[in-house]
Amino acid sequence: MKKYISIFLTGLFLATTACDGDFEEINTDPNRADGEVFDPNLILPTVSYNYGNMITGYTGAILFQSMWVQVMASTSTGGANYYSNADKYVPSGSTNSYIQNVWSNGYSAASRVNQMQKLSMEKGYTNLNAVGGIMKVLILSFVTDIYGDAPYSEALMAEEGITQPVYDSQDDMYMAMLADLETALTTLSTSGDQIKNDVLYSGDVAKWQKFGYSLMLKMAMRLVEVDPSTAQSYVQKAIAGGVFASPADEAVLVSDQANGYSNSSANALNVVDDIYEVRWSDVLIDYMKASNDPRLSVIAEVPPAGLAANRNGNVVGNNDPAAQIGMPNGYDIKGGATDISNEPNFPGPTGTGDDATPIGAYSRPTAIYRDREAPVFILTYAEVQLLLADAAVRGYSTPMTAAEHYEAGVLGAMTTIGKFGGGTVSTAAAQAYADANPLDISTTDAALEMINMQIWATTGIQVNFVESWNNWKRSGYPELTPINYTGNFSGGQIPRRQPYPASESTTNGTNLQNAISSMGGDTWVNTVWWDAQ
Repeated sequence: MKKYISIFLTGLFLATTACDGDFEEINTDPNRADGEVFDPNLILPTVSYNYGNMITGYTGAILFQSMWVQVMASTSTGGANYYSNADKYVPSGSTNSYIQNVWSNGYSAASRVNQMQKLSMEKGYTNLNAVGGIMKVLILSFVTDIYGDAPYSEALMAEEGITQPVYDSQDDMYMAMLADLETALTTLSTSGDQIKNDVLYSGDVAKWQKFGYSLMLKMAMRLVEVDPSTAQSYVQKAIAGGVFASPADEAVLVSDQANGYSNSSANALNVVDDIYEVRWSDVLIDYMKASNDPRLSVIAEVPPAGLAANRNGNVVGNNDPAAQIGMPNGYDIKGGATDISNEPNFPGPTGTGDDATPIGAYSRPTAIYRDREAPVFILTYAEVQLLLADAAVRGYSTPMTAAEHYEAGVLGAMTTIGKFGGGTVSTAAAQAYADANPLDISTTDAALEMINMQIWATTGIQVNFVESWNNWKRSGYPELTPINYTGNFSGGQIPRRQPYPASESTTNGTNLQNAISSMGGDTWVNTVWWDAQ
């Protein structure tokens, strides 16, 4: 990404010196540069990073969905008390701030996309405009999947005088987004304008097309329970258009710590309290151990004994799969009834004396998750193939059988885990795992459970926690036991959405209240339209 940031800054300098003497003002507000001089391609890497930052780290995913869907767990005591929002559905001091992050960041990123598209059309950059269309749908579909009804038809229209946009119902929003995505994809052309400064696909139009159609597939599969006819129609369109054909096609965003574009989840997991108290859940570890998943040694380690080693992210732990123990959700280290030491399968403390720790035997993420240069996985070949397997089980027309798509997804997941830059799974080990764990097609329910358990685990260990949670809402898998910790904000239920930001009540109050009325409330457990499980 470094070269793109350098190009971005150079472009700002040229735009500034060409049309205004106040470099500082325009450098901090690139949209003030003259549209005739400014190249809208320079906005694309910022938009890409904005999205990657929104779906990772303290923006919300790791503090909410990572543990709601029981991929991770935390005792959330002491310095890591903010993880109570995730592990126990209990508010912390900054919960209201966490609630609004995705909303604020999402519409900010979408606004940049909108500006990029306007400049693109002025210059006749139809391909860049189409990429903007894909990015806008990507961003705002992420927002609506978290909150429900949201502005779309009147969003991003402040220049036209609309500063209080209506909230579209999510069903209307999905129909509009799918149509807009289809329009963008039909205008992409390999003979059109060159896409520059592209940190996702280096200007490869064919790969942008595959990404767009893969996104269409994912969005269509959201609708299988609530609108199966539309779901099937757009699944077929996505397949006909051409989805990811291999892990080489997937949307993976590079990070660049030296220039301020580090991996946000890694930033979080490098905080000492996070290093100590954030662990893989027993649900995940038990699932992976049951099938001898070769990714387990890549993602999990048990730290050396003692408190000091457990608080040190630079110390390498034991990654032997047999040694891994997942932490159960819903426990603390406060010495009361919910203290982790009272859990029936408590493995005991590690270390002695002042260096003892009650949670030292539980598996934590390996160093790949603390690498600030680690990539951000937006959408992968594995997820696409597993969604195609799900579609095939439901009777949709797909390129291969459900079992073949499932195997392709599993093998893809084994390849993609190596993109973190740490341990890898060999081709032989991946194939052996796939051969030993073929899709169970004895019943529809058995097949859907196996497929969606794999989606949950794969997206979870790729740190795409919101996707794990969304697919759980869509499919009902895995079957999770909610945590009912004292003082929780969801009535002892796993949260199914985030409430709207408090700021909306003052900036767009009437339309907010209309949306709340339409959705039947503004709680953590209201369901969004497509969540019919």
